[in-house]
Amino acid sequence: MVLKIYNSLTRKKEEFIPVEKGKVKMYVCGMTVYSDAHIGHARTYFAFDVIRRYLEYKTFNVTYVQNITDVDDKIIAAANRKGIDALEYSKRFTEICLKDLDNLGIRRADLYPKASETISDMIEMIKDIINKDYGYESDGDVYFSVSKFKDYGKLSGQKLKDLMDGARIKSGEEKKSPLDFALWKKSKPGEPSWDSPWGKGRPGWHIECSTMSGKHLGLPFDIHGGGMDLRFPHHENEIAQAEAATGSNFANYWMHIGLLTVDGEKMSKSLGNIVNIKDLIKKWDPEIIRLFFSQAHYRSPPDFNEKSLENAKKGLIKIQRIKEKLEEISNNQKIDILDEKTLSNSDKSYLKVIKELKENFEKAMDDDFNTPLAVSSFFEFVNNTNKFVEENPNPNTKLCGYALSTFIELGNILTLFQPSLVKTKGDNILLEKVQDLVKKYKKDVDEKSIENLIDLLLEIRENARKIKDWTTADTIRNELDKIGFEIQDTSKGAVWRKK
Repeated sequence: MVLKIYNSLTRKKEEFIPVEKGKVKMYVCGMTVYSDAHIGHARTYFAFDVIRRYLEYKTFNVTYVQNITDVDDKIIAAANRKGIDALEYSKRFTEICLKDLDNLGIRRADLYPKASETISDMIEMIKDIINKDYGYESDGDVYFSVSKFKDYGKLSGQKLKDLMDGARIKSGEEKKSPLDFALWKKSKPGEPSWDSPWGKGRPGWHIECSTMSGKHLGLPFDIHGGGMDLRFPHHENEIAQAEAATGSNFANYWMHIGLLTVDGEKMSKSLGNIVNIKDLIKKWDPEIIRLFFSQAHYRSPPDFNEKSLENAKKGLIKIQRIKEKLEEISNNQKIDILDEKTLSNSDKSYLKVIKELKENFEKAMDDDFNTPLAVSSFFEFVNNTNKFVEENPNPNTKLCGYALSTFIELGNILTLFQPSLVKTKGDNILLEKVQDLVKKYKKDVDEKSIENLIDLLLEIRENARKIKDWTTADTIRNELDKIGFEIQDTSKGAVWRKK
């Protein structure tokens, strides 16, 4: 089938045709790192993780860029309250926020450019905007002249006349129109600042995404995404800046994630209903949370509540039991190619069930990444597999291995069947076993078991490196180092030795 994506720019589903055949370039607005990551972040980045995984399943080579806003009013205010440097503060929370998403099982983007590391590029783009008469300097600030960009509002559907009604220029702003927005802000006491042709200052928020996306992906690129709340004014302003500066189209497909509610209420600080990821995964297994997210279409506004999570938990148990049953029957042998000539009539009926799972899953995902329908195909497969096993006391092991392989491959797209990185009450049982064995090793006991377990850890680490899960890979290396084992990466793979 043809993959179709709902394009927020055109307000309709369109066949996905990448700029470059076989490749997808995707940019998603990242976090402003001034506090812990919360379920709103999780909702957005889970959705784009699934989208990226399905594009890879479709054999596209995906480059996924997600920026880090590490210079911002909220960051500066929070850092000043703590009495520490703003960039040091944001560096600390960058690691905290990314680790929170790691622990939830959301795979990292390929690149995380930071605003503070792209200042010179932003200055060059602002110069281009001014030189083309779309921007102007005013007392050390630089503004974008919205009225001069004739396509302003094409993403959000806003009209300049309507926007002007009730718009006001704030005290201290020296701009020509209340609709004009800041490209560069002159420095203030207690803020980080950089040299520029307009004096010391820092970039406006919108300019960073226009600059970073073009720098790392080129223009036009394929997919630009973010939360629905960013559609206006942030994404609208991104388009205006990039297209004014370059004269090129910016992004071909715009994707916006429906905003999550909590018990029917909009998530906000004033309501006190913001749920941090680190608190959430203390109570709920990350796989349950991810299945909950999958059961809502990315454009819909899911409601986060205990009942929905309980239902997701029950559904996950059914899925896991079928996986375990297929593993048991097939001796955990995943079969990718099956000789259909050897199958009985009963086997052929179950093979049809397997093929229908794949067909229905792909049909759902090709239709604007319809994960609720994809999940439904999973539960239909669960029911049909239970029926097949009940009616066949000695099921075909290779056929079940083929079913297992298909089930896991498709499940991985929805982020299912991945090991949890969260430290629970048992606090990393695998590591505890290593430490226990090291203690025995020091007494010259069970040396072979230690070697086998470390070899297993290195195999897990190598698999993590292959999928760019650097957090898992680095954690294994660091923890083994702590207990006396040094890891070295060679051209033939990782080797270890006792320090």
